[in-house]
Amino acid sequence: MIKFATLCTLLLTSTLTYSKTLIHAGKLIPANNSEVLYRATVVVEDNKIVGIESGFTQPESTDQVIDLKNATVMPGLMDMHVHITSEHNPNNYVQQFTMNPTDNVLKGVVYANRTLMAGFTTVRNLGDRGNETIALRNAINRGDIVGPRIYTAAKSIATTGGHADPTNGRKFDLMGDPGPRDGVISGTDEARKAVRQRYKDGADLIKITATGGVLSLAKSGQNPQFMTDELEAIVATARDYGMTVAVHAHGKEGMERAIRAGVDSIEHGTYIGDDTIELMKQHGTYYVPTVTAGNWVAKKSEIDGFFPDIVRPKAASIGPLIQRTFARAYNAGVKIAFGTDSGVSPHGENGEEFVLMVQAGMDPLDAIRSATYHGAQLLKIDDQLGTIEAGKLADIVAVNGDPLRDIKSMMDVVFVMKDGKVFKQ
Repeated sequence: MIKFATLCTLLLTSTLTYSKTLIHAGKLIPANNSEVLYRATVVVEDNKIVGIESGFTQPESTDQVIDLKNATVMPGLMDMHVHITSEHNPNNYVQQFTMNPTDNVLKGVVYANRTLMAGFTTVRNLGDRGNETIALRNAINRGDIVGPRIYTAAKSIATTGGHADPTNGRKFDLMGDPGPRDGVISGTDEARKAVRQRYKDGADLIKITATGGVLSLAKSGQNPQFMTDELEAIVATARDYGMTVAVHAHGKEGMERAIRAGVDSIEHGTYIGDDTIELMKQHGTYYVPTVTAGNWVAKKSEIDGFFPDIVRPKAASIGPLIQRTFARAYNAGVKIAFGTDSGVSPHGENGEEFVLMVQAGMDPLDAIRSATYHGAQLLKIDDQLGTIEAGKLADIVAVNGDPLRDIKSMMDVVFVMKDGKVFKQ
């Protein structure tokens, strides 16, 4: 039998509302600059950060204390390149005929949870098949399911026969003639219509495939696939609708056309040249390297039958180059935003990108800021997220150990708070 005093305590505890949450951080990386704080308290009220205090602040009776004195605390991590409703496997090319968008949404529920538990509270989804990430985003925003904030491009925009034309590789009578509604364009009028269709569908941003790709069923992985006037039409229309433009690109010419047209980011960027780097610096274009995906496809290309014959040589040749390209761009001062292309590689292993970036010569603090401050800058949400500062949303994560000494600790996330709510502790 429960004693009366114990019952009263249980009832009080179950109805208690904390006035503040005090996060006691042994080490704190606010990420707004190169400063690192020791023995600090992050004060959270509701879903906002209201202050950072020196030392471990003593709580009042209605405060909640989260003890992270032996951990490193930082802003919620951001992955600027994921495909959260899919995960590549040898059956991928058949599954587009056997899987419905609803199947992909259900997979996305699992992958979204893994991503959040890995410390990534915000992601930018760069391409799906049936607008399923719009539904997934909305369900997360409503609180129906658990996952990161999703900013989605929905269906990527391609040219006829280009990377992200969903009918590549099909026999002739199944190819049809996909158009702007399907994310496939030829000419400036169709380019504008495709952007407007993405807006109508509920997308947050635009993603285009400016060159060939590794995993598409087409021969070239780097040829330019948009004309300059088409790129300019896409960027101008996207700006009218308040949308940024992310650009898949491996080949140099396709990248440079896109940069001159005013896009916001280049993804992958395998064959960046010195003049491409200078062009990116002049235009303030972000580079999202996706080293993890490059390494993953290179390894899988060694396995007989994992990729179709037309894909395998592209994966073998392009994949290993991305890490070296990233090192050149970073050393030259190009703005870097963290992105993995998870969905090619497995979801939940996003933190491996930190290890690969540091292996290539990036300073560990710069790597962390690429996934916090710079991610928020690229998404143009830096007034809300990306740093631990008073007034920002309370997206806060922690890792065991010191990632500035051992970057592998970024793969050991022990605490996740998103929008003031604790999801992992």
